[in-house]
Amino acid sequence: MSPVRPAADQAGEGTVLPHDNVVGDGSGDVATTEAQLPVVVSTSGEERRGEYGEDGENEGEETATVQGSKEGTEELLRKVVYSEEAAYKLYCDYGHRMGFSIRKGKQSYFTGTKRIRTKDYFCSKEGLKEGEKLTDANFNDPHTRTNCRAMVRFRVNDHGEWKVIRLVSDHNHNLARPEERHLLRSARSLIAGRSSSAEAMLYGGYQVQGGAPQLPAGSTSATNNVENSKQHLLRTGDLQGLVSYLKTRANEDGMFYWDVQLDQGGRMTNFFWRDGRSRIDYDCFSDVVVFDSTCRLSKQNLICAPFVGVNHHWQTTMYGCALLADESVSTFVWLFKSFLESMGNRHPRSIFTNLDQVVSKAIEEVFPNTCHRIAHWHIQKNAHSRLGALNVSKVFNKMFTKCIQGCDSEAEFEETWSQMIHEFKLQDNKWLKKLYKLKHKWCSALNKCTFDGGIEYEPQCDSMSNIFSSVADKLTSLSAIAVAVDKQSEDWREKELEEDTRCLQKPPACIIKHSDILNHAAKVYTHRIYKLFETDFLDGCGATKFKELPCDDNNTHQFEMTMQGRGSRVCTVLLNLSTMELSCSCSKFETMGLLCPHALKALSIKNICKIPENYILKRWTKDAKKWVFNPKQYESSYQECMDDDAAYCNYVMRYAYDLVTKSQGQDDLRKALWETLESGEKELEEYLGNGTQYAPSYAS
Repeated sequence: MSPVRPAADQAGEGTVLPHDNVVGDGSGDVATTEAQLPVVVSTSGEERRGEYGEDGENEGEETATVQGSKEGTEELLRKVVYSEEAAYKLYCDYGHRMGFSIRKGKQSYFTGTKRIRTKDYFCSKEGLKEGEKLTDANFNDPHTRTNCRAMVRFRVNDHGEWKVIRLVSDHNHNLARPEERHLLRSARSLIAGRSSSAEAMLYGGYQVQGGAPQLPAGSTSATNNVENSKQHLLRTGDLQGLVSYLKTRANEDGMFYWDVQLDQGGRMTNFFWRDGRSRIDYDCFSDVVVFDSTCRLSKQNLICAPFVGVNHHWQTTMYGCALLADESVSTFVWLFKSFLESMGNRHPRSIFTNLDQVVSKAIEEVFPNTCHRIAHWHIQKNAHSRLGALNVSKVFNKMFTKCIQGCDSEAEFEETWSQMIHEFKLQDNKWLKKLYKLKHKWCSALNKCTFDGGIEYEPQCDSMSNIFSSVADKLTSLSAIAVAVDKQSEDWREKELEEDTRCLQKPPACIIKHSDILNHAAKVYTHRIYKLFETDFLDGCGATKFKELPCDDNNTHQFEMTMQGRGSRVCTVLLNLSTMELSCSCSKFETMGLLCPHALKALSIKNICKIPENYILKRWTKDAKKWVFNPKQYESSYQECMDDDAAYCNYVMRYAYDLVTKSQGQDDLRKALWETLESGEKELEEYLGNGTQYAPSYAS
């Protein structure tokens, strides 16, 4: 054996040691790939070596040294692996079971080579952050390093076998509870590696065999008339590749849905797909949908049209995507019907689209009771190409923006629009004339009772077309585009998971620590929604003048509110103390689902220290995704399940899928779910055995 040499010089007191990679357990630790991140270590290099042992252990030593508890260490100590990646994964698995994230540490090499001799991995809370003091308040904060000593050391022999030779198993901080362990960052990277085929396909070069496309039974839809079909532009092999990818996804995901439209010649023209997670998200947040058909794939001469929404963290979430060969009414009617079918025929309350008459006609036919809105970002985008030199006028832009979303009433809108048209001599502008005729679909003042979930202000939505266009421009095959769309969806879900982690680990910090209503909001809302609530609370209580008006009813109080620095606009608030009903003329709760500054001011005036339950929208809370599929939560749904076989099967399958999704990648939760299913199966078998001699056959 060759003697070993350290990878880095020994560190002195307070020295910064480079680590190969960092995998944290929340927003406090940043995940990178092969990055050199400085970590301030509280002990000198000699002290650290003395604690963990020398790099050059006795050659004949086979038994690992364990410092601390041996609980749960059997597999880690016993297993032999054959690569650095496998060693990292082995310790990640151990950390996942125990409840901590890991970070990659230093390594040593055989002298004169780049062959690794020993490799260390640490708990992610190893070391101390420079300048940070440890206190009782921040010790278990996921952002805080606690100088935890937990670590493992692997040694590599001449045969390339990686074995654990030293393990420090005790931690100086709290470990994640079983229900939180899937949120650990290193655990999430493992789960993604196990379950996600989309990224592997995208970067591995997804290949399929040529030949005529074969569609599975039940996955096709025919249309009587698809005008101007562009099927001849698509190669058979390209279509087969897309179909093969969708079939693969359907085999992997029991709730995956896809559909294809055929023309009169039986040729495939349009595709739609969504995965099981999209169905779960739609069940939780189906009140608002954004449909964008502006992304054209120039290489394929197709349209990439995603359906998206906004989740409980005010982030973009994917509901499905389509690849369309044409923009006819019949195509969009087929697509919207396919989308509805995939979502259990549950209609959204509002749907936002681009300014397109064909899309509008299809929406009128398929979504007759859904409020159709034209997205503000699309109007602003079109204005740049339609209005020429006016775009550089600050006065015009200010008036135009006010017409879109700054007016408080229809009268104010009409006055502002008329002033803008006359001042800039735009009476003959055809685009503005067309826009004005559709004012009820885009003017905020005319949609004060329509819920939009703040989608117009969610920053990702206005760049959605750019996201999908940039993806498509780099790819040539349809299957690669579908994979890239799914990868984008996974990226959004990763961000959602990070926010879920933050919400589980600690409530948001209240700017006024002893405010009861802010503490209540911090307890129920997600972090991002809480910050919106907090801003409105501060505006209402710190920057709002009020005047109370007399009311005939002693339980009802009426206020006129004027916000400082916002002009002379007056909002009227009605508060009934017996029923705790609130209303404000600004209608923020009706559109956004959060109480406005004026309503919060009224609550403060009357010393009401909690948000009334009727004004806490579940879709914005930390529990937005809990109990969604348990019909006992809603009497009508439960009765429907008891009375209708199809409804019963639908609810049970979605309920089970949600539970399976939550348990993915977690051994303890998987075991618990299996035991629950086995117990339920035994009860059913006993009941069937006692109730009848022959159990009914579900195969017939």
